[in-house]
Amino acid sequence: MCSEVRVREKSPELLALDTPFSFPDGDPYQLYIKLLPGGVLRLTDMGHTLMHLSYEHDIDKFREGTRGTVFDQIKAETSVEEHNGAFYIDSTPETIAVDIFHLGLAITKINDLTFLKRSRAESTFYDDLKESLFRVVPPEKIIRDYLFEGMDNASDYPIDYKIEGKVAPVYLFGIPNKDKAKIVTIILERLLRAHAVFDSLLVFSDQGSLPRSDLARLTNVGGEMIASLDAESDLRRKLERRVQMN
Repeated sequence: MCSEVRVREKSPELLALDTPFSFPDGDPYQLYIKLLPGGVLRLTDMGHTLMHLSYEHDIDKFREGTRGTVFDQIKAETSVEEHNGAFYIDSTPETIAVDIFHLGLAITKINDLTFLKRSRAESTFYDDLKESLFRVVPPEKIIRDYLFEGMDNASDYPIDYKIEGKVAPVYLFGIPNKDKAKIVTIILERLLRAHAVFDSLLVFSDQGSLPRSDLARLTNVGGEMIASLDAESDLRRKLERRVQMN
């Protein structure tokens, strides 16, 4: 512990910690010890972590959807509290060494939420979706960019994938962003007005990143949803219920 962590006095009530922990860009974690009444040692980042991440990410998204759930789990698992954007652990001289690593672990995991934010680059999302789909469903049961001829101007409203279903065809849409969510909402509305018989399956890059209003409109007309393409077991399960695999 002593060889890896150094303590520097900033003021009589504040000590700075030099640790081996750093962000991917090389910036070290900013950790401090505040001396509180009653001998309490408050180990804190003084808000630096979220400030650092805010330079390239919308940190409000860390508190929403899937990321929000993971965010709360991280704090609970590492006994870290939060106040006004600062993470902290109230420690004692006997536990300060362990708590330094707990706070460092929490910051590392919170930084990893940025990978959930970019979950999958849009440039690769459709390729990844295709690979996932073809691992589950035989290729001969799939038609890509299907046009439903029963509605006007069908060529303007292509369906990403039509899959031969047990009862009705399954129309699968990939949704990497809010613009595609709006397009899929329009396509589904037109299909419903044309009295098309189908099941829909909507696969998101990151459902939690969509504006609530766009997601609400899509939910009103859509069927089953997969929150993230990373949930391939969920995709498989929902397809197997609807598609004859042999």
